[in-house]
Amino acid sequence: MKRIIIPARFASSRLPQKLLLPLQGKPLLLHTYERALKCNFDSVVIATDDERIADVARAVGAEVCMTSIDHPSGTDRCAEAFATLGYHEDDIIVCVQGDEPLIPIANVWSVAQNLENYPRADVTTLYDPIYEHEELFNPNAVKVVFDKNNYALYFSRAPIPWARDHFPAEVPDALHFFRHVGLYAYRGHFLKKYLGLERSPLEILESLEQLRVLWHGYRIHVDLAPDATPPGVDTQASFDAVKKILEG
Repeated sequence: MKRIIIPARFASSRLPQKLLLPLQGKPLLLHTYERALKCNFDSVVIATDDERIADVARAVGAEVCMTSIDHPSGTDRCAEAFATLGYHEDDIIVCVQGDEPLIPIANVWSVAQNLENYPRADVTTLYDPIYEHEELFNPNAVKVVFDKNNYALYFSRAPIPWARDHFPAEVPDALHFFRHVGLYAYRGHFLKKYLGLERSPLEILESLEQLRVLWHGYRIHVDLAPDATPPGVDTQASFDAVKKILEG
């Protein structure tokens, strides 16, 4: 089965209580939930650490799984929810972050399908090309490099690969740079293992959960996002940008 879990943490350092901020008359989280429903997966669950979020979700009939407040990442929260809900180890679980109200449905299906297409992968995710100098050097835009078979080598907030003869003045036309799209699909049996994996030094240093996967020798396949990725909500500026898009 294909399932969506939406990790929905109440606390947010850059934009407090962002998942409950009103957008067109309803909380931001519910926009994400409605997008997830349109994917027509076998189930959609909101995994949260706070009763305020749970109440909002239950009010619209959403299935809720309460999780620990201590999780450092969305993947940890999804892994706990997977275990609590008793899903099958062969299920494909797509983690849709709660602050992605504009997430393209095609991208959600793509990561799930890629996991079926690449049996050697434990996790699948997506990337978008980077064309702008500002985005390449923006630490909030996570970059990814991968091998000839599209298996991830590394993720970083720094501009990678480093174009020795061009940076930092320009982005060379001859090279390609890729922004990681924070959408994941996991095999159920991998999520079962994930909670037992020790956090890696690189994960802590970069604050990137996917580096735990690579650190422990598991494989992440990355593919081009079929649809360009609209902004998620991390800051007040990105919230305003999403609001403008939704208002047309």
